[in-house]
Amino acid sequence: MAAFLAGGTDNLLFVTDSYKVTHHRQYPPNTTKVYSYFESRGGKFPNVCFFGLQYIIKRWLIGPVITKDKIKEAKELYKLHFGADYFNEHGWNYIVEKHGGYLPIKIKAVPEGKMTEITPIHFTTVNLIFSVLLQTIFVQVWYPMTVATNSRYQKEIIAQYLNDTADDLSGLPFKLHDFGFRGASSVESAGIGGMSHLVNFKGTDTIAGILTAKNYYHCDIAGFSIPAAEHSTITTWGREGEIEAFRNMLTQFPTGLVAVVSDSYNIWNACEEVWGGVLKDLVVSRDGKGTLVIRPDSGDPATVVVKTLNILGEKFGFKKNRKGFKVLPSYLRLIQGDGISYESLGKILEHMKENEWSADNLAFGSGGALLQRLDRDTQKCAFKCSFAVVNDGNEVNVFKEPITDVGKKSKKGRLSLELQGTEYVTVQEGKGDPNKDQLITVYENGHLLKDFTFEEVRKNAEIDLEKQN
Repeated sequence: MAAFLAGGTDNLLFVTDSYKVTHHRQYPPNTTKVYSYFESRGGKFPNVCFFGLQYIIKRWLIGPVITKDKIKEAKELYKLHFGADYFNEHGWNYIVEKHGGYLPIKIKAVPEGKMTEITPIHFTTVNLIFSVLLQTIFVQVWYPMTVATNSRYQKEIIAQYLNDTADDLSGLPFKLHDFGFRGASSVESAGIGGMSHLVNFKGTDTIAGILTAKNYYHCDIAGFSIPAAEHSTITTWGREGEIEAFRNMLTQFPTGLVAVVSDSYNIWNACEEVWGGVLKDLVVSRDGKGTLVIRPDSGDPATVVVKTLNILGEKFGFKKNRKGFKVLPSYLRLIQGDGISYESLGKILEHMKENEWSADNLAFGSGGALLQRLDRDTQKCAFKCSFAVVNDGNEVNVFKEPITDVGKKSKKGRLSLELQGTEYVTVQEGKGDPNKDQLITVYENGHLLKDFTFEEVRKNAEIDLEKQN
């Protein structure tokens, strides 16, 4: 109990909403099986990138996760919590005695990384009545799925502008860098969200995301970073020492990429008089050895980015690519890390395009809008029961249809996911063709049956670059 009270637990019986503990008393008599599904009922984006179920399965459901000690611990806490003994001790003891602590649950799911339309189901579960309390952790798939979807849609925007203004899309995997660790609600959230962003990109400063991908998806290193300044490493030199602070960055990291925040005092002076003046020779000397990435970090992003590019273009020159857009020398680039979101990306890139600057000149860093400015309603995620076996074998289709909100009408019966043309369609009431079902069995009776690698997930999630050309 001490571990739980300290803020963490390995007891699956505690990872639930309180009311779920009482639900085994609320179903019809002798209910033996409950069949449920997870879906996005709509929301911000018309398609979703399904991801993260494997993390939840590996974190909570593999092996003999139910023990007598965990049952005793749960019984004691819930008696205090409710002021009455509602916990299904008998049912959970059955799991230990008849199944060795392994959960007799079957999960079928869309392959991780796949893009599907909203409303088709993403996974289904079949389990015993008292294990419906697991709904809580199943619903939490909303978070990695929504982060991966948000990241994916930003990738499509960047890809489109690279297609319009750059010679190729080779730099795409590093165009959106994760700055979100410090803005996440916890280390675990940062790990899950940071990993989900890495489904689409390879740039990150969220170490927790790299480790989560390594531990749960067989990826030695999912993301990369570079030496970079923050304001304190520049401003501790003082206003008069800014030149030496910049010089120190170039001499400490003489090769490869190095990013330097440059708006501590006057971004225009920094670009025109320092980078393009006093330190110009040192910057140019990186040609063939590395790249200085200048970071403006305040002001209106679209305006600041273009003005910065104009100044640097005047000081260092530029060339025009095959599509007629301006590109700075290879030793000089920008990263915009302030105010970056799905909503702002297009405005910045469009303003660059209007001023004949290639998207190849710029990378983005995103924090709160990437990992934190999301919730379960962003894609209206829900987990609902659609079928049950009650009253000693009576099969019933289960659904709701609120007259006050038709958008919350739920699906009915046993479900399958089929491709009709290029679109995924949920077939209800057990009428689907098992040979056409796109859901694969990923977990059954305590065992992981499909173990996705991060490479597989990325392949499933990849945008069609040919369509961008």
